[in-house]
Amino acid sequence: MRTSFAPSELIINPDGSIFHLHLRPGQLAEKVILVGDPGRVTTVAQHFDNTECETESREFHTITGTYNGKRITVLSTGIGCDNIDIVLNELDALANIDFETRTVKPQLKSLEIVRIGTCGGLQPETPIGTFIASVKSIGFDGLLNFYKGRNEVCDLQLEEDFTAYMKWNPQLCAPYVIDADANLIDRIARDKMVKGITIACGGFYGPQGRELRIPLADPEQNAKIEKYQYDNLKITNFEMESSAVAGLSRLLGHKAMTCCMVIANRLAGTANASYKNSIDDLIKLVLERI
Repeated sequence: MRTSFAPSELIINPDGSIFHLHLRPGQLAEKVILVGDPGRVTTVAQHFDNTECETESREFHTITGTYNGKRITVLSTGIGCDNIDIVLNELDALANIDFETRTVKPQLKSLEIVRIGTCGGLQPETPIGTFIASVKSIGFDGLLNFYKGRNEVCDLQLEEDFTAYMKWNPQLCAPYVIDADANLIDRIARDKMVKGITIACGGFYGPQGRELRIPLADPEQNAKIEKYQYDNLKITNFEMESSAVAGLSRLLGHKAMTCCMVIANRLAGTANASYKNSIDDLIKLVLERI
């Protein structure tokens, strides 16, 4: 690992904040909730007992405050694993790099990171409104393949089994499989969530098997995915960030998990576009247990 980071690699704004998130090191709590929608940050923070700071930059909206004595940062990431690459690296820099010397701190800090999101259910037992905890995530995005050490943290056996089963197209990114932090899953999911395998897709339409005016390269993709099982786990849902959250956290030494509310069941062909009124139950559950 490098001992010092050039200004081109670690970009610090004139006010001392990290480049994209516009957060300064002291503004980050050790418990972090990630949401996609910048508006959902306020929905989470309305439950805080007090608010300490708030910043906004592009799709990155952050509020740090306390809930029942716990200091928590809630941050929006926007959509997709590419944004998670920015968010996770910058959160780790805030926690573990000295901005004055541009060197890694001698005592590394491990963050607890929980993503609260929405997803598409893929099984009969995941109807609209179901809470799902991603025990394992299959990344269709390819992000973790750019980082050294991915083989040491990934479930290589499941990767091999899944790609063989799917007859994986070599033109696509190689999928990677990563586990969520088991202790976080036990503490937060417990009796309130369906536990399963989540696929994090690199898009909302074609990569998730939605066909509008462009035909799909593999029209049978979703049918195959719905039937797949591994070690008594089914693929329960599609979303777009869980693999990068779990994968980068594992490489960086943080604890992370994703939990989502189903707003569309792909098997049944149903959807709830007014989900924002009901996701607050999932938010309150995570706040109590994080």
